[in-house]
Amino acid sequence: MSDSANSGGDGANADGGDGGPAQVSSPNYHSENHTAAQTCGWTANALRGEGKCYKNIFYGIESHRCIQMTPVVRCNERCVFCWRDHNGHAYEMDDVEWDDPEAVVDASIDLQKKLLSGFGGNDEVPREVFEQSMEPRHVAISLDGEPTLYPYLPELIEAFHDRDITTFLVSNGTRPEVLRECDPTQLYVSVDAPERHTFDQVVGAMEDDAWAKLLETMAVLADKDETRTVLRTTLVDGENMHHPDWYAGFYQQADPDFIELKAYMHVGHSRGRLDRSAMPDHEAVVDFAESVADHMPEFTEVKGVPASRVALLAKTGDTWVPKLKKDSEFWERDPVTGD
Repeated sequence: MSDSANSGGDGANADGGDGGPAQVSSPNYHSENHTAAQTCGWTANALRGEGKCYKNIFYGIESHRCIQMTPVVRCNERCVFCWRDHNGHAYEMDDVEWDDPEAVVDASIDLQKKLLSGFGGNDEVPREVFEQSMEPRHVAISLDGEPTLYPYLPELIEAFHDRDITTFLVSNGTRPEVLRECDPTQLYVSVDAPERHTFDQVVGAMEDDAWAKLLETMAVLADKDETRTVLRTTLVDGENMHHPDWYAGFYQQADPDFIELKAYMHVGHSRGRLDRSAMPDHEAVVDFAESVADHMPEFTEVKGVPASRVALLAKTGDTWVPKLKKDSEFWERDPVTGD
């Protein structure tokens, strides 16, 4: 799944010039081999001092220093709410020559610097902030496609950590055997239905065992001790925004640290599949989140960010990643602002 819809990006035509996913040829979607990156709208906003992503509010991520990337622009699901063009999401991997993890990290950083280079001459961007953006400290492996299809994902996460870059990994949960070996800073898994019927209608999985694999992934998350875990649901009015008690029961299988419920955004190619009325407003998202929390008493906190139409369920009011707190060693080691 992707967070890119928040940036106001659009989908592309069915095929790129080389027969690959069309979005790679988008002028705002840069790639090196199978690694792709795109400037998130919140990154641009943060550079100009116009606000930060909800991941800053919830978890402490510095938006102007966050890379939005993917090691594979292919997906094994066809979610009705996805803003990408499903025709460009073939997931057969026989024709891919995979780069090693270090090369993917290098490509991600290089692409980010190229994408943001123009901000260096923008009078609205303070020089210090621009220089910080040239030394990214976070990566959201969530741009597009399903990252667990990249065969060296656990090693990629370690390679980012070796560069002192935090990792937020977003997965659809269809490769539990891969996620078992992954220990990012924060691990998101999409849960976009509380039961099989809705899952089939909304997710459109290309593999017959996708639901069973998602159930297995819940057990994998429950076994994670060091990695912060998040379940994330994209709420589509009229499609999957029902039975909060069923969602609560499903969520509890994973014993997550956090639960995010976020509105579907009516952008890109999703506009050809869903009406604008399928996009719930922020109040509806919070109301649904509170209905889920009624069945999960351990989640005592409900936070919301109206600009992103997102609600967070948490067990504590202190939801920031500990290493991202301003007095931590992580920032003391910062190549730009640290001592």
